[in-house]
Amino acid sequence: MTAACATGPQKPLPPRTLLTDAQFNDVRATILDDNPNIEPEMASRILIEALTFVIAASRFPSVRIAPTREVDAGWHALILHTHLYASLCSRLGRTVHHYPERPEASRHDPEVLTRTMALIEQAGYTPDAELWVGPDRSLVSVAANCSHTPVPGGCGPINPGNRATHGGGE
Repeated sequence: MTAACATGPQKPLPPRTLLTDAQFNDVRATILDDNPNIEPEMASRILIEALTFVIAASRFPSVRIAPTREVDAGWHALILHTHLYASLCSRLGRTVHHYPERPEASRHDPEVLTRTMALIEQAGYTPDAELWVGPDRSLVSVAANCSHTPVPGGCGPINPGNRATHGGGE
C-alpha cells in the first residue's frame, strides 16, 4: 500500500526570518542612523522590502529589476554589514551586486518597478506597495541618492550573474 500526500506550492519563509533579531536590529539601526527622520517602524518596513528585493534578484538573475530609493536605503544598510550580507547571499544561492548610478530623469524606466514588484510576487511575497512608488511619490525621504537603470551594457540595476559592470570587470 502506498500513500500520497497532496501538497500545494510551498509558501516561502517570511523575509524577516532570514536575519536573527540581533542582525535585524543592527541593520535597522544603520537605516535609522543614515535617515534620522525615519521612525523605527518605517525602517523595519524598508529593511523587509530590501530583503524581498534581494530574494527576487537572486531568484531571477536574468531579469532587470531595481529598488525604489526607499528600498535601496535598506539594501545599502544590508550591504554595509558585509559579513551578514555575504552570508545572506550565500544562503540565497548568489551574490546580488549593487551598481549605483546618480539619478537621471532621462534614464528612469517606469516599468522597472512594475517588473520588480511582479517578480517579488512570483517569489511568493507581497510587496509593501507604499514603498514601491516612483521617485516623484516617495512615502519618506531617505539618504540613498542613487538609481538603478536597465540600460544594457551600462551600470544596470543589479548584477547577480556576472553581467554588465562598470567598465567590464568584477
